[in-house]
Amino acid sequence: MALRRMMLCLLVLSSVLHTLTAHNDFFTSIGQMTDLLYTEKDLVTSLKDYIRAEENKLEQVKAWAEKLDSLTSTATQDPEGFLGHPVNAFKLMKRLNTEWADLENLVLKDTSDGFISNLTVQRQYFPSDEDQTGAAKALLRLQDTYQLSTNALSSGDLPGVIHKSRMTAEDCYELGKIAYSDADYYHTELWMAQALSQLDQGEESTVDKATVMDYLSYAIYQQGELERALELTKRLLKLDPEHQRAKGNLKYFEFQLEKQRKEAAERKEKVKEPKKSDVDKREAQRKRSKDPLPERQRYERLCRGEGVKLTPRRQSRLFCRYYDNSRNPHFVLAPVKQEDEWDRPRIVRFHDIISDKEISKVKELAKPRLRRATISNPITGVLETAHYRISKSAWLSGYEDPVIERINQRIEDLTGLEMDTAEELQVANYGVGGQYEPHFDFGRKDEPDAFKELGTGNRIATWLFYMSDVAAGGATVFPDVGAAVWPKKGTAVFWYNLFASGEGDYSTRHAACPVLVGNKWVSNKWIHERGQEFRRPCALNEME
Repeated sequence: MALRRMMLCLLVLSSVLHTLTAHNDFFTSIGQMTDLLYTEKDLVTSLKDYIRAEENKLEQVKAWAEKLDSLTSTATQDPEGFLGHPVNAFKLMKRLNTEWADLENLVLKDTSDGFISNLTVQRQYFPSDEDQTGAAKALLRLQDTYQLSTNALSSGDLPGVIHKSRMTAEDCYELGKIAYSDADYYHTELWMAQALSQLDQGEESTVDKATVMDYLSYAIYQQGELERALELTKRLLKLDPEHQRAKGNLKYFEFQLEKQRKEAAERKEKVKEPKKSDVDKREAQRKRSKDPLPERQRYERLCRGEGVKLTPRRQSRLFCRYYDNSRNPHFVLAPVKQEDEWDRPRIVRFHDIISDKEISKVKELAKPRLRRATISNPITGVLETAHYRISKSAWLSGYEDPVIERINQRIEDLTGLEMDTAEELQVANYGVGGQYEPHFDFGRKDEPDAFKELGTGNRIATWLFYMSDVAAGGATVFPDVGAAVWPKKGTAVFWYNLFASGEGDYSTRHAACPVLVGNKWVSNKWIHERGQEFRRPCALNEME
């Protein structure tokens, strides 16, 4: 009887999983990761049936099932909201890639093979090592961009969270290990220190203090802090006097520290105190040669809501209005709400421009086709994935559904630009810490073949729909000018990438900030030059 139930469950789950695509890159789309929650919930149900059929199962297995049953029941009530918390997304990757495999090994000795058969079949659809690593690196990226402490991330204390989730010492240790494998000793230190702190507070864990301190001391040494590394190594040896690597490190660190002290003493004797005039000259030279704030820092500051602000005079020139695009017949009786977001480049936002019903339809059409978003290689022109664009996207044509055709027509009516030469509507869903680092939408002069295959010229303008609210993060920012546009469901923003002369407007370089908490859905329309000759005539002034 139990076996029959298991086989029935297996058939149902197989039909659900049939809709899933390749099992890698789950972490790049929250929308597709929701399927994993339902898969995991069905696995827990299957596991509980297995426990009831085999009452003498280990108590450890039953406890695991109860814990996961509670978690997945909560998660599936609001899948996107649950996975909007980056810690929940990381822990889901970790559970399905690592911990379920451990459970499988635990119960392989059992006589009934229903649950094992079920789990074995479904494991082909589970996240991979790449997904778990990608989710971990996303947490590190969020930590840096939004200047979060390890304790804040570990405790799940993030702005706008609904489903709060804590990280265990083992989770912190795993993050530290992933950073260590990339020789990222800065983050290795942060997360190994957090793991050690939680262990010191008495948290029970499968990870022992000695292992954590071994990683931590080496990460500290690699950053040049010999004294701290030495002190930590001494603490490690008190805990485990027979730790061979620690014994060797102790002698090496002591030798290096003594060598440093001797060299410092010798330098102090040789180097004379510089004259005050020399100091003043060096300081003046340093100030003159000081580089402006690097783009990465400007980008991250804007993502945090900091950075450049409009002057009161410029702010006074921005307006909200009812817009009918010069009395376009479609909007004469029902003009749309338009708001100026920025003046140079001019960025406008349209409010209540796409309905919830239309958004649901667009997401329904796009979700089965979501694939890892790509970028065009500026040298080869070939589409390829990139670490700086973490999302999945799908392309929708107007002929596929009346809703898409209606949306395309609306964009044409409001912009006055031809849509026949525009690219298809691109729908994007951002994953854990999803982002798209600073980039141009248009092809530059050093990229003459950027859109050669399309035969429609350069990208003259960009239209971007926001199809979800984002609890924290996820802004569209323009680092060169200091503009930041925040997602608001049902709105769209529009800007020109090219001047009327056809020259590129380099101030439109923009980025999608990492999603800190929430789930970000957008769709965009890239409008091209061909067909706009009489709709947006060329100007005499190059920069007009």
